[in-house]
Amino acid sequence: MARRSWWKLLTGSLVVILLVLWLASAAAVVIWGSRDRARNADAIVVLGAAQYVGRPSPVLKARLDHAVSLWSRGLAPLLIVTGGMGSGDTTSEGAVSRQYALRHGVPDSAILVEGRGRTTRESLETVADMMQARDLDRVILVSDPFHMLRLAVLAGDLGLTPYTSPTPTSPISANRNEAWRYVLSESIKVPLVFVFGRPDTRQ
Repeated sequence: MARRSWWKLLTGSLVVILLVLWLASAAAVVIWGSRDRARNADAIVVLGAAQYVGRPSPVLKARLDHAVSLWSRGLAPLLIVTGGMGSGDTTSEGAVSRQYALRHGVPDSAILVEGRGRTTRESLETVADMMQARDLDRVILVSDPFHMLRLAVLAGDLGLTPYTSPTPTSPISANRNEAWRYVLSESIKVPLVFVFGRPDTRQ
C-alpha cells in the first residue's frame, strides 16, 4: 500500500508540474505575441501562408500589409518573402508575396524570395543562408501573434538576430476561438523546439 501511495503521489506531482509548465508556455506565447519589437534591421522577413491561385489568403495579405508598412517606414532595406508550393499549387507563396509587394510599392531590387520552404524552419534556414551570404543577421520577423515566440527561438538558433513584429490585422487574432486554438498549439510546439532539437510543422 505504501508503494502504491508513493507512485500515486509521484504521478500526481508530475501531472501538476507538466500542467504548470504548459500554462507557463501558453502565457509566454501570448505575451511574446502581444509586443511589437520592430526596430532598424537588415531585412524584414514575411513568413508564408496560404495563397489561392496566385492571390494571397487573408492571413498572408495581413502579414504582407504589415511588412510593407514596416519597409515603408525605412526599418530595413530588404524585404524577404517566404513560402513554397502546396499540394496542387502552380506557384509558391513566396512568388505570390513578391507580386503583392511589387504592386504595393516595394521595388524588385529590395525583394528577395524564398520559394521552396514547406515548414517554418525550412524557410528560416534558407533566409539564414541568404543573410549569411550578405554578411547580415538582423531580421524583423512578420507573422501572426501566436507565431512570434517560436519564430524568435528558431531564428536565434540559426544565427539570426530576430526582432518579432506581429501583424495587428491578423484574421486569426480577430477570431477568439481560432486564436486560442493556435496559442494552445504553439504552447506545445515551443517546448518541443527546446527539448527535441527544434522540430517544426507548417503554419
